[in-house]
Amino acid sequence: MPTKPRKPTRLTTESGGFFDIPGKREKLKGIDDKVNADPNFWNDPEKSAPVLKEKKVLELALQRADKLTTTRDDLAAALELAAEGDDDYLSEANSLFQELTTELQALEVQSLLGGQMDLNDAVVTINSGAGGTESQDWVSILFRMYLRYAERKGWTTEIYDMLPGEEAGIKNVTFTVGGPYAFGMLKSESGVHRLVRISPFDSNARRHTSFASVFVSPVVDDNIEIEINPADLRVDTYRASGAGGQHVNKTESAVRITHIPTGVVVASQTQRSQHQNRDNCMKLLRSALYEREMEKRRKAQGDVEAAKSDISFGSQIRNYVLHPYQLVKDVRTDHETSDSGGVLDGDIEPFINSYLVATRKPS
Repeated sequence: MPTKPRKPTRLTTESGGFFDIPGKREKLKGIDDKVNADPNFWNDPEKSAPVLKEKKVLELALQRADKLTTTRDDLAAALELAAEGDDDYLSEANSLFQELTTELQALEVQSLLGGQMDLNDAVVTINSGAGGTESQDWVSILFRMYLRYAERKGWTTEIYDMLPGEEAGIKNVTFTVGGPYAFGMLKSESGVHRLVRISPFDSNARRHTSFASVFVSPVVDDNIEIEINPADLRVDTYRASGAGGQHVNKTESAVRITHIPTGVVVASQTQRSQHQNRDNCMKLLRSALYEREMEKRRKAQGDVEAAKSDISFGSQIRNYVLHPYQLVKDVRTDHETSDSGGVLDGDIEPFINSYLVATRKPS
């Protein structure tokens, strides 16, 4: 017989309470009224971008609050019916209680995403490290893992650049992830990821260790000024590699831009025209330079350690062991699970949440 759940915590909705629902609804209405009253609102990105970002934050908060309220009410009703001795309603109450607990935990994590760029989309780059073909195959596995995570979240993804391995896998790939708090959630993935497994490329079935690095930066809003001197850029064009259609592969539509002062290199080859790929490159470059500056500031403040270390032994942030046992463990937080298959299929949010909780600043 299912265990009777505890009664849910009361979720205060008055102004100043847990959610301050009336206050948020009033603020959202004020933003909508402001947008509708200004016919030139959409013509000024510098003016509209911060307003739209605030609007999105409020909408997400209200959606989550509405869902929590509905679940709480359903749980209260199920508990009343279960008190009359109906085991089916008791089972439903247990399920709703778990759902409410999960939502409250998610709300706690979201409260930690208060950084200037946390709400933004993310640029993710995965590079193969020590291990040759093994590491290139590992990049393709990580790439799929992040695509599956984005799919679970209902986020969009777009590949900007991909370099296939000579025999198998991917040497490196750059893609964007679009969705609320994409950067805030994925920023915890920056670092070196280590895989231990029986190699599918080794005829002697020996155990191999592979490494890949993941770098995550925010997609920078147009209202944030990033000064880029055209004289500091080296622009190279080339034919795109891999599948992409006859036009893409037969013309020099792919673009690579090198920012000479910093050595930052970005590339895009998935669009049909050179102009589109150049625009993509400038978008990636703005994001990379912004994150580079933010990392310099974090180092100066001593808030975090450098994540971009050598892609080899001793520098990993997370270990994925598939042989001789199943274990995925984050070395920063000690969060671990034996469900390696689930993790590689995109179930990485527990690791992300653990990192956000572990790195939150004391109030």
